[in-house]
Amino acid sequence: MNEVQTVSGLLLAGILFVLGLVGVLIRRNIIFMLVSVEIMLNAAGLAFIVAGSKWAEPDGQVMFIFILTMAASEVSVGLALILQIYHQLKTLDGDAANKMRG
Repeated sequence: MNEVQTVSGLLLAGILFVLGLVGVLIRRNIIFMLVSVEIMLNAAGLAFIVAGSKWAEPDGQVMFIFILTMAASEVSVGLALILQIYHQLKTLDGDAANKMRG
C-alpha cells in the first residue's frame, strides 16, 4: 500500500469518526446517538485495517473483527435499553432520559 492510499484511508477514518462524534454530541434522539456510535466504531475499524495493510500485518484485521463483535453486542444492549427507556418515558429524547438520574 502506498503512502497516498494510507493517508487517504486514515483521513477518511478521521472524517467518519468526527462525523460520528458530532452526531453523538448534537443529536438528542437516542437512536441517532446509537447510530453515531456505530459510525465511530466503524471509523476505528477502518483505521485498523489501513494501518494493518500499511505494515502488511494481519493485526488490523483481527482488531476489526473484535470491533465488529463489540459493535454487535453494543447494538443489542443499546436497543434493549432504548426499548426500556421508551416503555418508561414514552419518548426517545436523551434529555428526558437524563432526568431519570435526578
